[in-house]
Amino acid sequence: MTLETAETIDVHAHAVLEATMGAAGAHGPTLSFEERPKFTVANYELAGVRYRGSPFMDPDLRIHSMDQAGIDFQILSPNPLTYFHFIEADQGQAFCRTHNDALADLVQHYPERLAAFASVPMQDIGFAVEELERSVRELGFLGAYIGTDFGMPLNDVRLNPFYEKLVDLNVPLFIHPAPAGIDGPLGDANLKQFDLDIIVGFAAQETIAVCTLIYGGVLQRYPDLDICLSHGGGATGYAYGRMRMAAQKRPWASAELQADGAFDALLHRLWFDTHVHDAASLALLTQHVNEARLVFGTNFSGWDQQDYNVRQEAKPYTHNAKRLLRAGVIT
Repeated sequence: MTLETAETIDVHAHAVLEATMGAAGAHGPTLSFEERPKFTVANYELAGVRYRGSPFMDPDLRIHSMDQAGIDFQILSPNPLTYFHFIEADQGQAFCRTHNDALADLVQHYPERLAAFASVPMQDIGFAVEELERSVRELGFLGAYIGTDFGMPLNDVRLNPFYEKLVDLNVPLFIHPAPAGIDGPLGDANLKQFDLDIIVGFAAQETIAVCTLIYGGVLQRYPDLDICLSHGGGATGYAYGRMRMAAQKRPWASAELQADGAFDALLHRLWFDTHVHDAASLALLTQHVNEARLVFGTNFSGWDQQDYNVRQEAKPYTHNAKRLLRAGVIT
């Protein structure tokens, strides 16, 4: 089997790598086990999630679980807890190199079933461009994977060299939030209970990312740039009407953005994964975005992975995924 021949493709599957433990110095990450497993990243602790001895870290277990779930091929991505977008730039660069080398080694256990997205140090765009190019050209990675928060908005002109390199390499960018406060600003204190940082905080950040990419002119500047948002772009399906109205009515909107159909045309340029947990939510999203740019995702082995065979649900999106990943399909 190959990516080109796979019938089901999962684009939302994180990996945790033994070789990265301690690779960010005092920031970690570390794995420990007292009464229950604990994963520590800088000031952030994730308790009760078993990484060792699970598909997150064991490629044999991953393939076995993929077979059970009906998934032919996965694109593995960084754990959002270990983006390290706010640590010292040289330390971030070194961590990303270690991470990507280890991830390349992991996927080589099953190259007919697994591929990878690169972790890049977004606190230094020059370093990010270098690591993106190395990961694609030398390691064979299929694109880049970043968070939503790294000290500058997604439309900041300082990001232009990064976007230009993605276009030059002809690879997509996948955007997935991380909980605030791991190695950067603490964020909203209201999100620090009940896992609200991942339940609704992620949705807010994804929706902001969609707005910023459209309102901020990124898609206009780079018509060949493909960007995929996790979790269906957060609340994009629900907030669509308000987002479109703002593009037509708010004083900051350019004449180009205010033109009839302009907002929808740009929204239809974006890609979204289908990991939204609810058929009605997915149906609402599908009404407003480009259905040909929806791709299947699971958050494989995560807390919210759906526990059943997904083959029939994934198949309608396989052709889309191959287009996004440049897997021998003409767009």
